[in-house]
Amino acid sequence: MKQVYVVTGTVKGYYHLMQYVEDITGHPEQACIEKRLEIIQFFEKYGKEATEIAYKKKRSTIFLWKQKLKKAGGKLSALAPGDRAPKNKRHRVIHPFIANYIVGYRTAHPRADKVTITPSLILACKKAGIKPVSESTVGRIIRDLKERGRLPKNSRLRLNGETGKLKEIKPRQAFRKARRKGFHPNQPGDLVEIDTVSIFADGIKRYMFTAIDIKTRFAFAYAYKSNSSANGKDFLNKFTGIAPFPIRHIQTDNGSEFLKHFAQSCLDNDLVHFFNYPRHPQSNGHIERFNRTSQEQFVDWYTDSLDDPDVFNRNLMNYLIWYNTEKPHRGIGKLPPMRYYLEKFAAPEKSNMLWPLTRASHGTANNLSLGIQFTRPNDSTT
Repeated sequence: MKQVYVVTGTVKGYYHLMQYVEDITGHPEQACIEKRLEIIQFFEKYGKEATEIAYKKKRSTIFLWKQKLKKAGGKLSALAPGDRAPKNKRHRVIHPFIANYIVGYRTAHPRADKVTITPSLILACKKAGIKPVSESTVGRIIRDLKERGRLPKNSRLRLNGETGKLKEIKPRQAFRKARRKGFHPNQPGDLVEIDTVSIFADGIKRYMFTAIDIKTRFAFAYAYKSNSSANGKDFLNKFTGIAPFPIRHIQTDNGSEFLKHFAQSCLDNDLVHFFNYPRHPQSNGHIERFNRTSQEQFVDWYTDSLDDPDVFNRNLMNYLIWYNTEKPHRGIGKLPPMRYYLEKFAAPEKSNMLWPLTRASHGTANNLSLGIQFTRPNDSTT
């Protein structure tokens, strides 16, 4: 830690010294403040001439710094450099002919850029006897006209069915999306891929949210009538509730169902949310493969129950129990996900009696469901 000394007076006591030091700790200009304090110390010890030779600073500058310290009551932050931006800034003067031409051109040809506008603008300026501007200047003029609201914009309107009023649909504000990059999962729950599958059969459309843990291949799915972010939040809460391990990172595509309520749920549950790069489904390869498997082994065989999501999801749960507890997976040594998780990460000893088979309470006599409740290793089972 660099030591800081106050040269404008004597600081009595450790508490008062820490008050002065804390004033600049973490300050964005801390390095510059400490440098100026060093120069003041050097000036007090060696005088004006030595200071000018060593630091190229005049006596008037050092007196100005000491005056700032005195007025601030000794607060070191007073030595921070001030704003050097000019008070009176220059403003671009646009010739009315050029501005009107660009506005007219953009009205006739929406979203025309500077490369498109410049050639015709140069010809028009020559005919009018006006000095033409460069392509880069045209781009800056377009930006200025946008800020002033002079350029036409394409407003999307939506009719409210209840009130009958029109509402403008504003574009979404861009935000920085976290990418997975070089992150590799080491433990169950380190990375869960989530996706949605659109199912359309017999004039009925449903949306199935799907999720899979990369490390253990533990999967979950649930069907909804819409792919809204509220349903995405509900699915995330369901998955985190039944997963036998805590979830830390999730990865989705850039669909709207993974924004708003879904994103807020991630923040509330301290989940890191990674987004795929656009048009790159390979980043979600595990969930894409699960989507195909569930489509071929379950969805195609139960399309007749799509009209009632409760019935469809009940059958889906039976399939998921079989998928997670019985179906061998080549990627994890031909073991079911739950057995792989219990043997590799949860149970220190192996056991052949991890779950019992029981008759289902509903359905045909040939249908079996596994009587298992997924619980975390530290939870109590019932």
